[in-house]
Amino acid sequence: MIYLKILLTTLNSKFVHTNLAIRYLKAYVKDLIQVDIKEYTINNTIDYILKDIYKEDYSVIGFSTYIWNIEETLKIASSIKKVSPHIKILLGGPEVSYDYDEIMKNNSFIDYIIYGEGEETFREFVKYILKDKDIKDIDGIVYRKKENVIINKERELLKDLNLIPTIYKNIDKKEYENKIVYYETSRGCPFNCQYCLSSTIKGLRFFDIERVKKELKVLIDAKVKQVKFIDRTFNANKEYALDIMNFLLENDNGYTNFHFEVTAHLIDDQMLQFLSKCKEGLFQFEIGVQSTNKDTLKEIQRQFDFEKLSYVVKKISSFKNIHQHLDLIAGLPYEDYESFKRSFNMVFNLDIEKLQLGFLKMLKGSGVRKEAKKHGYKYKDYPPYEVLSNNYITYDKILKIKDIEEILEIYFNSKNFILSVMYVIKNYYGDDAFKFFEDLSNYWNENDYFKTSQGKNDQYKIFFYFYREKIGKNVELFKEVLKYDYLSLGKTSNIPSFFEQINIEDFKDRCHKFLQSDENVHKFLPKYKGLPAKSIIKNVSFELFKYNILKLKDNIYEKLNEDITTILFVYDVDKKVFEKSKSYKVEI
Repeated sequence: MIYLKILLTTLNSKFVHTNLAIRYLKAYVKDLIQVDIKEYTINNTIDYILKDIYKEDYSVIGFSTYIWNIEETLKIASSIKKVSPHIKILLGGPEVSYDYDEIMKNNSFIDYIIYGEGEETFREFVKYILKDKDIKDIDGIVYRKKENVIINKERELLKDLNLIPTIYKNIDKKEYENKIVYYETSRGCPFNCQYCLSSTIKGLRFFDIERVKKELKVLIDAKVKQVKFIDRTFNANKEYALDIMNFLLENDNGYTNFHFEVTAHLIDDQMLQFLSKCKEGLFQFEIGVQSTNKDTLKEIQRQFDFEKLSYVVKKISSFKNIHQHLDLIAGLPYEDYESFKRSFNMVFNLDIEKLQLGFLKMLKGSGVRKEAKKHGYKYKDYPPYEVLSNNYITYDKILKIKDIEEILEIYFNSKNFILSVMYVIKNYYGDDAFKFFEDLSNYWNENDYFKTSQGKNDQYKIFFYFYREKIGKNVELFKEVLKYDYLSLGKTSNIPSFFEQINIEDFKDRCHKFLQSDENVHKFLPKYKGLPAKSIIKNVSFELFKYNILKLKDNIYEKLNEDITTILFVYDVDKKVFEKSKSYKVEI
């Protein structure tokens, strides 16, 4: 009898992430052999991972590799081979699917590489290990034969994805507790964007819709925190996508939310009408814009209609129910600093929740990497192969955009400065939001704030100093706007000293009397109806302001007159999400 103990493992980029690939592989061979799964993160020490794997005495260890984990994976695999030479090391995933010959030659401790789509190849590999198949007959695998590296022919893609057994039947709820569950309804992409590896896979294949619904119902019943669809273009087939989203709407559990990558110009009026009726917070959309430069878009073979995208994004924004996250990529062909600035402003002004700035990664197998010489690309020769410069943008400008990206994350994407940032942009920068983030990043550089990590209170203080020194108008009003943002994040008794506190005699007693009024509780705090004031006060806060800051929430940006205002903050203590906190002007 053959003794075999197989481990499939990976290093995720974060603890909340889960790896879909190794779960599929395990399911695809469950009738042949039992396979263990272990997931680590890039933040775990190599020594810890080595110890945890070594003590189990595996026969075969398969690693799922990506740009974020390949270097650590190779170190771990090399050490495992040194202490346990009998263990066979197998690698798979996108990071070894394009230069497998070189990887094998440079890393003698690797025994096998599966390149391309892995399920069928892994199944045949297991049969080979079980002495039931000849390795020379396995497509999609690279192996050693004495001193030679043998590369078998490429495997054809699975024609029927439903051959892959479901991994969401009897799930262990603890396995996905506080995790993001990655889910796919399709493989492939209808587009041919040259910076993306999906462009190397021809055709678009879908899982059966009834299977998808059954699996999603399992995840909904398990109350996972978030399901993130990894389909490159979720709405490539409109009817299929609408069917799934309608199913999710009908089976909403009040907790799980769903994240999709969608293409805006494929969203028509029928889908917009459906989306307008969705519950707030149920869906999140990630929309890849990447650039608005026509020459850039043509070179990277990206279909794009900014006018249609603008219409769709603004329409969805008007519904106030779907978080929209738009992406731009710095370093694309023909995109210089000024062109990137134009792209930034065009996207930022669409009234979105998040704008993510990425930097072009010259991925193995991608079209931009193959055309690197044409555009004078210089990039890191180690993962993640990030662009350093090209014929259109210098490294100095890339560094400026990196600083802007960090400031954008702190002051916009974090949602910690919603009113104060928009107050500054609307009043002093107009349609040039890029200039605001550029100026603020320059201020951080001038004062060496980037050198050390700045805590929340410091971020507020720095923003106030920047405004006072660089703008200097209506300083007291801006301080109050900033104070509103600070207090919106959660109840605190430790407000920074530079925020002015307004004191009114008997204010605390007045607040308690306000909460003792059934009429007030019914109007402003219906979820606390019937509770005593001493219980309600734990989750609310009454704060005094010199101005009626709440006018800014209605996009009223003209100069506000001094008007002592009491604002009631109601905090969502369960989810602690800013969008869920509420505030009201009240009379005390």
